Amino acid sequence: MWRLNTVHHKAGRAGSSLEELKLKRREHEKALRQARRDRQLVSKRLLLNEDEEQPGSPMDTNSGDQVVDLFGKLKHGGQEREAHLKALSKALRSPSAQLTFVKLENSMHLLVGLLSGSDAQCRLQAVRCLHELSNSHHPNVVPACLPATPYLLTYLSGQSTKFTELCLYTLGNLCPDSEVVREKLLAQGIIPALANCIQNQRHSLAVVEAAGFTLSQLLQAKDAAEKVIPMVLASGLPPHLLSVLTPDPQFGLAPAIECAWCLHYLTCSNVDNRLLLAHGALARCSTLLVSLGDAVAKGDKEGGMELLVWPLLRCVGNLLSSGPMEDLSSQVGDVSLLAALCALLQAYLHSQPALARECAWVLNNLTADSSVFCSALLALSLVPGLIQLLPFSQGINTMVLRVLGNIAHKKKEHCVQLAQCGLLPALCATLKMADQEMVTLSLEVLFLLVTSSPRVAEDFVRQSGLSLLEAIQYNSEGEVRLRATHLLEHHLISHHMVDRVTSQ
Repeated sequence: MWRLNTVHHKAGRAGSSLEELKLKRREHEKALRQARRDRQLVSKRLLLNEDEEQPGSPMDTNSGDQVVDLFGKLKHGGQEREAHLKALSKALRSPSAQLTFVKLENSMHLLVGLLSGSDAQCRLQAVRCLHELSNSHHPNVVPACLPATPYLLTYLSGQSTKFTELCLYTLGNLCPDSEVVREKLLAQGIIPALANCIQNQRHSLAVVEAAGFTLSQLLQAKDAAEKVIPMVLASGLPPHLLSVLTPDPQFGLAPAIECAWCLHYLTCSNVDNRLLLAHGALARCSTLLVSLGDAVAKGDKEGGMELLVWPLLRCVGNLLSSGPMEDLSSQVGDVSLLAALCALLQAYLHSQPALARECAWVLNNLTADSSVFCSALLALSLVPGLIQLLPFSQGINTMVLRVLGNIAHKKKEHCVQLAQCGLLPALCATLKMADQEMVTLSLEVLFLLVTSSPRVAEDFVRQSGLSLLEAIQYNSEGEVRLRATHLLEHHLISHHMVDRVTSQ
């Protein structure tokens, strides 16, 4: 059984009216999560400014000069500081302007002073400036924001949802670029602060979503297994992450998606999956997958549902590889998870083939050590649908064939049932494929089938199996040739068998 890991990508901004902004924001978040899974890049997220009329307007070429001018005006104070800060936050969308700002003497000292001041509106605009700076990919910009992090963390316990959300996304953007920044944030207590935000989920799901994003950024660090994950597990966060997995009917899937990704990063690290299992992570994720599978089977795939399916699949698949299946089967629940996985596999086969492959991966982990789940696939008549997937590429067919091999390996009676479901003609087709992994797996499964029952072996010979294996024997080399030769010489070519087949 194998294990997956993943990271994030970056989203941008667009929109004009307030309603448009909210819609665009959700679209951007969906694109972000899609890209996080597809492109596997480090993520930053730019929170849309709903107060602007045209937040997506192009930057002026002289934004650097504008930053210098605005900095001078801010130093002199006055009643227009809020307006100057608004203009500065907009100018700081330019990468060159960001670099210009951090190079100005005492620029960050001034910004931190406004951030920690008594004027609430200036504090908000100062955070917006920091948020724009946090989106920079220049190595000199993010470390320059370090003096502001204690204040950003302190403000997470404030009453303003919008302000807290902005602080969280700013901290989340600062996490991935610099080990120094991450270590400072950990020392300053970012994990307890995030735990508090997620624990108080009834206060605001937007804050929970932002906290989940920031936590996921920390959990993706190369040294997360040593420095971050033990702190997260000790903070009591896992049960609260699990409690967020229920999608909110009004707010939508976003908080559940972010917290599911956090759980994925925890499970794939394998630091202490026993603790996650003790909190019911496998049972919770399995139950939710069953619900999503039922919805998809009824034709409901709206609202970016697959973006929640992805991390849930990875959580379940990784947790299943954490210990003996006999100990974990009770947490999986009944066999309805098998039907849900098959429904998800079929539903996303053409539109999201990589997602379909991960469904097959979880099926593989479920059946690798469990006679109960292997028998259930046959009893629920799910095997014919799996056999039909063997012509598909992109790793789907190899993973499905592993599942069928798991079934065949458990009992000889299963092999006979697999043959009755039409696996032999399907194997005759896969043995002709150019994919050597597929041919090798097909020979492994074929060996289990033909040695399980003389009748199955006879059926294979009757379907021109001998000539097929002879062609493989003469046209291949290495392990594939050895396997084909062994099947022919020790299990298929015998006067007794040939006489029985030809006489029928």
